[in-house]
Amino acid sequence: MLVDVLGPRLNVLLCGINPGLMSEATGHHFARPGNRFWPALHLSGFTPRLLAPAEQHLLPSYGLGITNIVPRASAKASELSRDELVEGARALAERVAELRPRVLAILGVSAYRTAFDQRKAVIGPQPEQVGEARVWVLPNPSGLNAHWTVTTIAEEMARLRASLDRPHSG
Repeated sequence: MLVDVLGPRLNVLLCGINPGLMSEATGHHFARPGNRFWPALHLSGFTPRLLAPAEQHLLPSYGLGITNIVPRASAKASELSRDELVEGARALAERVAELRPRVLAILGVSAYRTAFDQRKAVIGPQPEQVGEARVWVLPNPSGLNAHWTVTTIAEEMARLRASLDRPHSG
């Protein structure tokens, strides 16, 4: 099983849908070449340089952590059942209550809609919270999500990053 990347005082807990097979094999989140997570994270300003998946341990020093809704690895997120996503969301809410990040950022709007029963959710900040954490939905960085580019994913991540400097009004 892929281990979460966590630290104290997280600003943002980045939450993938589930690990890909390469991530499971290497022990590194978003490990498949061509996944846009690491380049977008850097372009958004969350990290001062482009990190390799093997450098994921550095994320807590930037106030970031990584987890997944569902721990089971698969070739495609579409292989997950609705029940797995819903159960994963329940377990994620428990982790968020313990970790107390400022923001829970879900990387994938379709998975968020299913897991959290928010059928009308769109990319961006959500009116709902998970525990005390604000929820922000980001595009899925997988190469299978072809209508998003590294640049447009980074722009959404940058919107989230900029929101951290503003007080929450919810």
